[in-house]
Amino acid sequence: MTLESTIAGSWYPGKEREIRALADEWEKRVGGEKATGDANVPAKPNALLLPHAGWAYSGEIAWRAVRLVRDADFRRVVVLAPSHRAWIENRLVAPEAEAVSTPLGTIPVDREWLDRLALLAPVARNDRVHAAEHSAQIEYPLLQLALKEGFTVVPLVMGSFGRDQMAMCARALGRLMDDKTLLVVSSDFTHYGSDFSYTPYGTAGGEDVRAKVASVDAEAFSLVAKRDADGFAAFVNKTGATICGRIPIELALRAFPEKSSLSRLAYATSSDADRDFKRFVCYTAAAGRVEWPGERGAVLGAEDRAYLLRVARESMERAVRAGRAASRLAAADLRDAPPATLAKMGAFVTLNDTATGALRGCIGEILPMRPLAEAVAARAVDSALRDPRFQPVSERELGSLRVEVSALMPPKPVASWRDIVLGRDGMTMEKGNAFAVFLPQVAPEQGWDLETTLTHLSRKAGLSADAWREGAKFETFQAEVFHE
Repeated sequence: MTLESTIAGSWYPGKEREIRALADEWEKRVGGEKATGDANVPAKPNALLLPHAGWAYSGEIAWRAVRLVRDADFRRVVVLAPSHRAWIENRLVAPEAEAVSTPLGTIPVDREWLDRLALLAPVARNDRVHAAEHSAQIEYPLLQLALKEGFTVVPLVMGSFGRDQMAMCARALGRLMDDKTLLVVSSDFTHYGSDFSYTPYGTAGGEDVRAKVASVDAEAFSLVAKRDADGFAAFVNKTGATICGRIPIELALRAFPEKSSLSRLAYATSSDADRDFKRFVCYTAAAGRVEWPGERGAVLGAEDRAYLLRVARESMERAVRAGRAASRLAAADLRDAPPATLAKMGAFVTLNDTATGALRGCIGEILPMRPLAEAVAARAVDSALRDPRFQPVSERELGSLRVEVSALMPPKPVASWRDIVLGRDGMTMEKGNAFAVFLPQVAPEQGWDLETTLTHLSRKAGLSADAWREGAKFETFQAEVFHE
């Protein structure tokens, strides 16, 4: 399924020749200008801050940044965009569709990258949110104009976040971004006027109002340029500045590693032509270079993961077809096992219904007691036939189950529950004779903050909801998580 543009012909031209003609006009006007901004503009930016108003107002401003990545060979573009119409809390919302379209053609959605993100952060998929939201859609044709063909897109629309969920999403982005990925943050800046509930300088308008608003936006951007996420969030809260993409901006800043820069290229308002500053919206374009560390900490390559998933699937299916009593026949044949899968590691195997996403079984072992491939084979059988929460998997269900493997690093004790990092750590809790474990992906899948996660962990251990607050011992572990 392809998600068709709902703003072509209104927010930007509806025909390919009109789009290209307009881009040519922009290039003629700005192509010969020397780039100006708050700092030196990087030669090869991989992060852009773009406005998302109709092109009649902000298209040329956006082009001043987009043109800097012209003909770059990025494999994918991640777009962080605010929600203007749907209430979204503690979630990144991606499309369900396999592609998005504009009059310039279709762009595939990178569903594999999204699946990896969903293992580390709370991700929902909803085409209706994306069909109604202009802040991501407005950027697609600009990217098509600039980039080489063959790139994919990961559009993520968001609303509000709690502290833990914001940190979880930022950590996930920072881990998955790489030098072949372009980050686009979609945001307009201050919206001034009575209908925006923002008139700190009066309602009469005038050049002085524009100048004061521009000063507010300049101070806000200076915090962005410094990668000061806390300062930026505090400034917006203090001033009430109506920066509609404040959450995507803050998320990007929290994901940025230390070696990052962002330079402002252009600034304008929707009223610069008629000079009527009773009501106007402000636009900023910026470009930067982020030295992403790339996905790290992995010990299993693509072939290793494919082998383990095959072992889990074949072991499960043999056991289910043979019946519960004969399930031990499902032991893995390790003769062709890649060396990395023979290392001793803990493992969990999770089964989910592909139609509903519901859990169908999950059993594992935390400590590294035997070769990983052997642990995966055994726990795939246990998840299908011996999870006490569910009836054994039937043969007719096999085609509707997705297998997920979590290869575990050894657990380590932590001094306090406050040391647990959501989106990175799995966790165990022990109190008296009670014990429970959550894999690292549990909190991201549910969108929980840390205290909510620990409340559910306590209940899983058979204890009261707040038993984790006193007298409990915690260990954390990391995992490589992958699925079919």
